[in-house]
Amino acid sequence: MSGQQAASSAVIGGAGPVEVDDKARKALWGAAIGYAMDGFDLLILGFMLRAISADLGLSQAQAASLVTATLVGAVLGGIGFGMLSDRIGRVRVLTWTIVLFAVFTGLCALAQGYWDLLVYRTIAGLGLGGEFGIGMALVAEAWPASKRARASSYVGLGWQVGVLMAALATPLLLPSIGWRGMFAIGILPAFAAYFIRRTLHEPEIFVARSRDQPKQSALHLLVKDRETARLSLGMVILCSVQNFGYYGVMIWLPNYLASRFGFALTQSALWTAVTIGGMALGIFAFGHIADRIGRRPAFFGYMLGAAVMVVVYSRLTDPMQLLVGGAVMGFFVNGMLGGYGALISELFPTVARATAQNVLFNIGRGVGGFGPVVVGAIAAAYGFQTAIALLATLYVLDILAMWLLIPEKRGAELE
Repeated sequence: MSGQQAASSAVIGGAGPVEVDDKARKALWGAAIGYAMDGFDLLILGFMLRAISADLGLSQAQAASLVTATLVGAVLGGIGFGMLSDRIGRVRVLTWTIVLFAVFTGLCALAQGYWDLLVYRTIAGLGLGGEFGIGMALVAEAWPASKRARASSYVGLGWQVGVLMAALATPLLLPSIGWRGMFAIGILPAFAAYFIRRTLHEPEIFVARSRDQPKQSALHLLVKDRETARLSLGMVILCSVQNFGYYGVMIWLPNYLASRFGFALTQSALWTAVTIGGMALGIFAFGHIADRIGRRPAFFGYMLGAAVMVVVYSRLTDPMQLLVGGAVMGFFVNGMLGGYGALISELFPTVARATAQNVLFNIGRGVGGFGPVVVGAIAAAYGFQTAIALLATLYVLDILAMWLLIPEKRGAELE
């Protein structure tokens, strides 16, 4: 038996790697960089909705639908690219998704009206939808079981770095280069794709499984029996609440601060950046907590914290309270992102892992894509304060789904 085969057998047999090697670190960097580019693009869209609407004459509903179209595209891309990744490899397909996303984000700079911009955003969403699950599967398969949740959280931090860059860069660049120039910057991830393709390798467990097992329909494996269907349903609920709460808060937070407190773009960006900082800290902490005490206790704690904090935040009026409250709310509302990659990887086999990551998370992302529309509609009728406060009820559903449908998998070796 060759050294590589022996290593593959060790991973599959349950021994698992005990050290984090260079391949694992490179996989983490590649996945995190791709996810950061996604986060940067999506948040600058939120900051630029007013400018785009004014230039192209869009209604509030049309502006919100640009975000929704991106996320619906992500659902379709997640399904297609996830299945493709389970068949032909993580690294190759991850590269394709980044290039597709980068090119069509850049094309948004050339949009002449609502409909062509909507098409560009939808196709860019296809690439965006592929990146999350493939990167998470790649990292989960490369890292040891004892550190899998924290590795997953580090990938999630890539998104937060991207959105933080967007929150800081948009007020500086938007006045000088306009929304078209901001979209043109979106072509830069194509260079990251070159780095990823040249330096990353397929995880040994994936190579072994793809060689030893016959090809199956990865999509079918998500509902192959009653127990697996329950797991899939539970994860769809968790991912839907996660994304609905995140996009419902983050896309409208700048508008909420501007309309209620008269904050300028720079002030809104500062408050948003602090909220994002809280999210980043929450993601980092979640991975370590989940590795130490288990996935379920970590999720329960964060879900309860999110439910409480969105209500508290909606009632704050003092600027300093908003600053601190935003950070604490962000800690809980998006901190759970640090656990989905590890949890889904542990619930589904290698031959369907990227499909599970992409399909389940991106269905949640598609549902979450309606968050800005729903929050916008409720805000128009009852005010942003009421709209944000109502998000708290979703976390009760989240707690029930985790309690009834998702088992504890801390330390489990991948199948």
